[in-house]
Amino acid sequence: MEKNDLLDFRKLKAISDYQFGIEITDLLFNDIINISLERSAKTGKIRYVYYKKYLLLTLKPRNGFFTLSLYSAKKIIENTSPPTLRAIVLNEISEYIKKGRNVFCKHVINIDENLRPLDEIIVVNQNDDLLAIGRLKIPVTYVKAFSSGIAINVRKGIYKSKI
Repeated sequence: MEKNDLLDFRKLKAISDYQFGIEITDLLFNDIINISLERSAKTGKIRYVYYKKYLLLTLKPRNGFFTLSLYSAKKIIENTSPPTLRAIVLNEISEYIKKGRNVFCKHVINIDENLRPLDEIIVVNQNDDLLAIGRLKIPVTYVKAFSSGIAINVRKGIYKSKI
């Protein structure tokens, strides 16, 4: 591994530490040998982080933060206890969320208290089964207090892609 690659990994880990916390960073970047980077053809900047052949994270140029993939969400669910980085919704609405529909406040029964608006979030049902990934739209206190309105903008439900 070259010196520039090591610098890139240090930067990526620093972004992940800030965005997700050290525990999640250690989980996602634990096998650095099998992690590869894909750069933008135009700018040469890092766009995608892969673990073996699976998309792990996407680095968004407009804000400099990561978006989770379904693969990384599954990895986080398997290695952390609920509600870390997730919102737990009623089992009855699981099918709608899997199709990529947004999550309403009234359907959230538990949520990670450390999340902020616009943070990446994993949506699971009461059995901790992965349903979707998205972004938290409003503060956690509002999600708990409101009985109407969208809490999470779902980016991708598990029916819309393969893990």
